[in-house]
Amino acid sequence: MVNRDRLAETFKFFVEIDSVSRNEAEVSSELVKVLEGLGAETVVDHSGVKTGSNTGNLIARFKGNIQAPPLLFNGHMDTVAPGDGVTAVLKDGMFTSDGSTILGADDKSAIAIIVEALRIIQDKNIPHGPLEILFTTCEEIGLMGAKHLDYDLISSKYGYALDATDIEGIVTRAPAAAKLEIKVHGKDAHAGAAPENGINAIWLASKAISDLKIGRIDQETTCNIGMIEGGVATNIVPNLVTVQGEVRSHSMDKLKKVTDDILDSFRNNISKYKDFSPENGLPRVEIDVDDDFPNTNIPEDHHVVTLARKAAENIGMKMDCQSTGGGADANILFSNDIVMAVLGTGMEDMHTVREYIKLDDMVKMTELVLEIIKLHTDMKGSESQ
Repeated sequence: MVNRDRLAETFKFFVEIDSVSRNEAEVSSELVKVLEGLGAETVVDHSGVKTGSNTGNLIARFKGNIQAPPLLFNGHMDTVAPGDGVTAVLKDGMFTSDGSTILGADDKSAIAIIVEALRIIQDKNIPHGPLEILFTTCEEIGLMGAKHLDYDLISSKYGYALDATDIEGIVTRAPAAAKLEIKVHGKDAHAGAAPENGINAIWLASKAISDLKIGRIDQETTCNIGMIEGGVATNIVPNLVTVQGEVRSHSMDKLKKVTDDILDSFRNNISKYKDFSPENGLPRVEIDVDDDFPNTNIPEDHHVVTLARKAAENIGMKMDCQSTGGGADANILFSNDIVMAVLGTGMEDMHTVREYIKLDDMVKMTELVLEIIKLHTDMKGSESQ
């Protein structure tokens, strides 16, 4: 039933449109044409004012011809860099870029799959309940589109984000994340003539970092110091260093504890130095903690899980519940009372120039999306968790 050539053409068309985060307008414009041509009502929200994107999130609604609760499908329009000037290459059933850019299967494979499923519904006049399609902006830079989505435009209470790798997995658990920015203030001085007159901010930050446990803390929790910036020249004692990191955990208690441990390490090391520092108020530390995204935890007996599993079984696939260490639009939607499970599309090596995806996997996922829609329609609204 899936038109492989059409699916491949759709994927190639969209990945070759530049849409690095905050530059999604052209993709959105093309999607509006396609979706309205399929009979959708579309609206673009005003989130761009807050995200800095040149467009907003795109919402498309299909009324359906069967009574059922609305069902939501989600993907994101933006890509990471290097994502401009993509040339998609299809060889032996596999899409890659030409090696100079990412491919953009993250997440334009979701766009192609959803669009192909909608085209089949129209071509075959397949009965369906109300469908809502959400394509967000700025997912790759902190889920910003979803964070600033106008939720009054969404009526669905559950659905699926297509933004993972494994086509036989459904992500039901994802962590919460906290982002940290820590500024250590010291005092500048000539590093050769009078280093004793300075307070080395980089050295102080390094002492605090060396006391930390970094990486995988346990099966639920990770911690990373990802950026450090400071100093002006090798002959100047640095008076400022900025450290950025994150903590992720499926447990909110563990998230708080690891975050507190990091902050305590910086505060304690600064405090120890202050005990013998001749400078009034130095060294000092500034701390900013941002609750980046909340966790998700969907029970395995929830309708969104059982529906996907039954659909997979019907087309000869398995569907295992999975836990992930990453975040997605689904985290933000979940925190806004929309239960979103995450499905894979087959994309691999995302965020690298080695990114690839097999056409067979996109075909299989199109079949799964169609089967989910059909099963959901057959239930005629009896399930509304």
